[in-house]
Order: sequence, then C-alpha cells, then structure tokens
Amino acid sequence: MMQSLHEHGFVVLSEVFSPEKCDALATAYDSAIDRGSEPDLRVFRDCSSVRLANLVRYDSAFEELLALGPVLAACEGVIGEKFKPSGLRARTVIPGGAMQSLHVDVAVDSSDWPLVGFIIMVDEFRTDNGATRFVPGSHKWAQEWKHASTNDRPGHRREVAACGTKGSVIVFNGSTWHGHGANITQSARRSMQGAYVPESGSCAQDWSSLSPEIRAHLPISTNKILGVQ
Repeated sequence: MMQSLHEHGFVVLSEVFSPEKCDALATAYDSAIDRGSEPDLRVFRDCSSVRLANLVRYDSAFEELLALGPVLAACEGVIGEKFKPSGLRARTVIPGGAMQSLHVDVAVDSSDWPLVGFIIMVDEFRTDNGATRFVPGSHKWAQEWKHASTNDRPGHRREVAACGTKGSVIVFNGSTWHGHGANITQSARRSMQGAYVPESGSCAQDWSSLSPEIRAHLPISTNKILGVQ
C-alpha cells in the first residue's frame, strides 16, 4: 500500500467492508442525507453532486470509519506520528452529474499539509458513474502548483479512474490531483470521504463527542491532539 501511495499518490484497497456492512452503511447514509440540512447539506450545481458534512452528527455508526487501520497506517507514513481527523462527509454524484475539475485538497504552504484523504465506496466506482480520477505522481508537483484555486483544470492526459467494488477504499495524498468523473448513468453514485491533517492543522468539525469505543481505537497521539482522552 505505502509504495503505491508514495509513488502514485493514491491506492485502491479492495473490499475493505463486507457486503453486509456495506448495506448497513448505505442505509445509514441514505437516512443521513434525508435528514440533512444547511449548513451541512450542500448541492454543487457546477458539478451536480450533493455533499453532507459532519457525518458523525447524523449516526454514530459512522464513527468507526475514523479508525480504519490502513488509513491510520497511511497517515503515519505520510504525515508522521502526530495527526488528527479533519472531517468526514457524504458525497453523492447524482445521475447526469458533470465531471469535476481536477484539484488538490491542500496547498503546500498550509498548516493542513500534508493531508491524507480516504474515500469509501458506498456504491461500485466505475468510469460511467463518476469514479474519482487521479493523476498518478502529481502529488510530487505540489511545490510547483501551490494553490488549487489557480490550478483547477477539467482533465489531464495521464489521469486514471480509481474503480472498485462497493466496500473498497481509496487512500490518497491530498496533494494528488483528483476529481470525480461524470455520472452518465441513471443511478446515483455514493461515497463517504474523510481526511487527516497534522497536529498543527485545523479541523473541519468538532470531535469532542466521539464515543470512548472509537477513541480507544485511535492512536494515543491523536486522542491527545483532539483533547478527548
């Protein structure tokens, strides 16, 4: 995993969750979207997707997604020993949703750099339903392209789609250029997305309400940083 992450900037881990677990997460996902409201719920008209931030507020079942072993291992390899979760959200690319421009999640001069992101496939990711595209090796361009706001672009000749079955997980370096594809099917494509940042970074949400069970599975350093010992 780490070799691919360092070399290409992303890796697809197949079937991390069982079919039964996927079904349970999908049910919780749909319920959260139905109950979501502003400011957590946002519709992106430019790329035809829906996002629900602060996902753990809507169901405690999502808390365990913050303690995935492969993701925590990737954080140690990319960020170092002291890191913390920034946010966890749901994202649905609706039928007919347009392709998202390629972008990076963090600038190299930000306190949130380096960032490790992960995407859980609630549905199968395919080229026709908006699978996330990555440009392999582009995380090594971070020093040249410092700000995503000035470097958004529709596509790149080297981009590849990160496809996988439902329950698979994408782990990626936040400096890798990426963006979901167009959903040309008649079905929504759902995913849950999270990120980890260094100790000095800023969190997208408050984690003080995390359950003791989940805290016990997080690295001691992370619990200390979050102040939830």
